[in-house]
Amino acid sequence: MIVDLPSTDTSAVNRKMVELRESAGAVALGRVLTLVISTEDGPEAEQAIQAANDASREHPCRVLVLARGVRRAATRLDAQIRIGGDAGASEVIVLRMYGPLADHGGSIIVPLLLPDAPIVTWWPGEPPPSPAEDPVGAVAGRRITDVSQTKAPSKSLAKMAATYSAGDTDLAWSRITSWRALLTSALDPPPYDEVLRAEVDGEAESASADLLAGWLSSRLGVPVTRSVVDVFGGHVGAVRLERASGTIELRRQDSKTAKLTQPGQPDRRVALARRTARECLAEELRRLDPDEIFHEALGAVPRAGSRRSSSKSKVRA
Repeated sequence: MIVDLPSTDTSAVNRKMVELRESAGAVALGRVLTLVISTEDGPEAEQAIQAANDASREHPCRVLVLARGVRRAATRLDAQIRIGGDAGASEVIVLRMYGPLADHGGSIIVPLLLPDAPIVTWWPGEPPPSPAEDPVGAVAGRRITDVSQTKAPSKSLAKMAATYSAGDTDLAWSRITSWRALLTSALDPPPYDEVLRAEVDGEAESASADLLAGWLSSRLGVPVTRSVVDVFGGHVGAVRLERASGTIELRRQDSKTAKLTQPGQPDRRVALARRTARECLAEELRRLDPDEIFHEALGAVPRAGSRRSSSKSKVRA
């Protein structure tokens, strides 16, 4: 069900929500959090809503979409309420803001926040310079960005490190969860040699490859080389961990698998599917406390000037 409320205000939206709940019982109250999506109006907003709907099946929530419209238009607020099959396991309130109102989303959402429920803010597009100081981010305990959507992801990641506040995170981090899990499990069996050095191959502007290098550096305390290679349709191409007993290598083969090479063992083909925005968002919503491991990895990301170009063959994945 979709209900449109043109030229309205937040009081009218709240009244309509109560009316829908009392008349049809369509809007359940069992929500675990409020997810605020701050984006530009248009296709980007619809894609974010779809990802949130899918993630809501794991995390039932109220989704407030702040869709910024044309700034030159007259001040106006158009609202749209989506419930039932059009909202996954959530209730979606789309607030399209026009004119000067487009820059005041922080005050608009306050009357619509669920009482006594955690607040998470997600910027699916260009993030603000400092998420914690942004009016929309200031009300949230958890703030999710996606620097891969910026023109220079690596530079944006460096800015994020400089302005980091507890509760900040980025989808570039959740995209490498499978890489981190596979590399950790590869070090579990004997021999238990220490890792001497590591190398991460990835695209020049891959925030995920940068974070993976930072994670290895912060966890292992060894030199990590960030090599630049072409990875068709992806971010990270390969990781090598050098030990006295030999090198462990995890190399992507295609969009769904990778090859794990370990000394004294046959090569193995392992599942390493590329993660969707829905999967990454759902993972970030599982924890509402600050992610210290992400913070440490972010602080250990190699500087762009320390990277080296690699002559290795291109990774076709």
